[in-house]
Amino acid sequence: MPTSTIWTAGSIRRPTGADVEQQLTLRIGLRDSATFANFFAGDNAAALHLLQQATETFVYLWGGRGSGCSHLLQAACHAETARGGSPAYLPLADMAQAGGELLEGLEQMSLVCLDDIQAVIGDAAWEEALFHLYNRVRDAGGHLLAAADASPAALGVALADLRSRLAWGPVFQLQPLDDAGKLAALQLRARARGMELNEEVGTYLLRRAPRDMHALFELLERLDQASLAAQRRLTIPFVRDLI
Repeated sequence: MPTSTIWTAGSIRRPTGADVEQQLTLRIGLRDSATFANFFAGDNAAALHLLQQATETFVYLWGGRGSGCSHLLQAACHAETARGGSPAYLPLADMAQAGGELLEGLEQMSLVCLDDIQAVIGDAAWEEALFHLYNRVRDAGGHLLAAADASPAALGVALADLRSRLAWGPVFQLQPLDDAGKLAALQLRARARGMELNEEVGTYLLRRAPRDMHALFELLERLDQASLAAQRRLTIPFVRDLI
């Protein structure tokens, strides 16, 4: 029977329970590019620094699409693995139908990263499961990072005890990058891929491509693959033909 799976360092945890036969198989992996070194902080330097220190038991990040929440959660997992820890990453937007029992036993991990928690807020069973996970992680001495598209107060949590848990630690609103920051972020990502993205080509992309960073990074990846296949540098004529 298919079971739901979550990404952990070195192992996959499979939930048990009466509803497991109804759950979809989910293969969750971390992006290799999602590292702290590959994150252009802009006005989010304080959040980046705190996550790199890995000293807080609970941290809550929030921001819109492309703000960098998912990147930072996955980067924290990569860093925890490098330290010899045991992280788990759960994108709850992909797991909402599986049920809150997915959270059972996660306090055994040294780091738990819950992405897109807004996807399960409003479901009483999920809210109860999140509440108990916070308590278990605290009691086990682990760390938990959560990310959503709104602040804890604006998330619409029905369970009052969970609302308080979400704000137990530092809360950061990730600030969007301005155009100069987006260009710098693209150039940083390009250098990590071994590409040269000069200011002229980068500015051309910003003027003609979707504005959110998620879409821009996906476009950069496609351009990288195309330039490798064609054995050509990224120039405006080459980019124009592709987009």
